[in-house]
Amino acid sequence: MKIEYDPAHDLLNIEFIAEETIAESCELDGIIIDYSEDGRIVSIEILDAGKRTTKNPLDMIDLSIVKEKALA
Repeated sequence: MKIEYDPAHDLLNIEFIAEETIAESCELDGIIIDYSEDGRIVSIEILDAGKRTTKNPLDMIDLSIVKEKALA
């Protein structure tokens, strides 16, 4: 996963699947969700991110990764 913020255009992009072809995009109130051909979410883009969150949205990141072992 890659999270990018472009302050020049005030865009926040969260990419879940790198280098995947986007087959369809859906926009709702300035939030764009890109889907692959098989329906997986490729990325989520937030337009005017600084206006919707804080001046610098990357300051909000508090990343936690939880990995659980599979039961044998």
